[in-house]
Amino acid sequence: MCNYARFRAQGLTSHVGNLGAPVDAQTLENAALAAVAAASSVDEIESVRIEYLGRKSELKLALREVRDRETGMALNALRERLEAAIDAREAELARAELDRRLTGERIDVTTPGLRVRRGHLHLITQIRREFEDIFLGLGYSIVDGREVETTRYNFDALNFPPGHPTRSPVQTLFLDEDTVLRTETSPAQIRTMERQQPPIYVVCPGRVYRRDTPDATHTPTFHQVEGLAVDEGITLGDLLGTLDYLIKALFGETRRSRFVTNHFPFTEPSVEALVSCHMCDGSGCPVCRHSGWIEVGGSGMVDPNLFEFVGYDPERYTGFAFGWGLERIAVLRHGIPDLRELWRNDPRLLEQF
Repeated sequence: MCNYARFRAQGLTSHVGNLGAPVDAQTLENAALAAVAAASSVDEIESVRIEYLGRKSELKLALREVRDRETGMALNALRERLEAAIDAREAELARAELDRRLTGERIDVTTPGLRVRRGHLHLITQIRREFEDIFLGLGYSIVDGREVETTRYNFDALNFPPGHPTRSPVQTLFLDEDTVLRTETSPAQIRTMERQQPPIYVVCPGRVYRRDTPDATHTPTFHQVEGLAVDEGITLGDLLGTLDYLIKALFGETRRSRFVTNHFPFTEPSVEALVSCHMCDGSGCPVCRHSGWIEVGGSGMVDPNLFEFVGYDPERYTGFAFGWGLERIAVLRHGIPDLRELWRNDPRLLEQF
């Protein structure tokens, strides 16, 4: 007979380990089940599992000392009942915890989210693309030119005489004696005419450079779009009609156009395009210097000397050209008092467009 009494299914007692004190199986089971019922969280039920089924628990120690089959069966049956009770309580507590979290932490998917601020194109880029879209709709092509040009294409081919003020380093940025930062996008028109024969309908947008002192109406770097049409039978009326259409497309159908004579080296005759003042609608105000009109850009019929430069027959072909500054269009259309504000990157201004 071993020194340890046997646990019996009816609740017999046994000495456990070296404690020497008898343990009643029924009392142990009742205490374990009471602890299971009292557990109120998954962490607490885990503590109960360790206390009654862990490696150092009374039940585990008793199982290690088993010396007969009957006692072993009784202890294993008790272990299984406790394991089942603990697992059931753990599942119940886990489900209750999940329900609590689903109720307390639920997200209302209909609640508006945080507004994500999106960027947009700069106003000058917007106007450039609008300009291009207008002329693409008229059947023109878009041509990009070089920002670094030779004096041959920037001056000679455009009929600037040798002593013209524009050829002076005071007004133009020279990189060397024969190379400049282009003062206008017209050289792209000359290169286009050298590459192909009429008919030609192109617009040439891009950045240009001049030695201007920055002020409310001037900057050393600005953006320009120039247009060129060369074909048989083109007249001054075609130019005026095109520019009137452009003014209404850019500034609105209610704005009126006006044209006055001027002089440019590469056009003859030359005309200046004016648009009715956006502030006074032509009645006169300080913005338009009480004239009712604001200048938007130069234009004219292509001088025959340019045709001779590219090998066109001036007796057969005629054409017109124009050049407008994009910053000026932005100022006139939106009432911006100082075009330098466009390049100060102030979001209070830029986010308005």
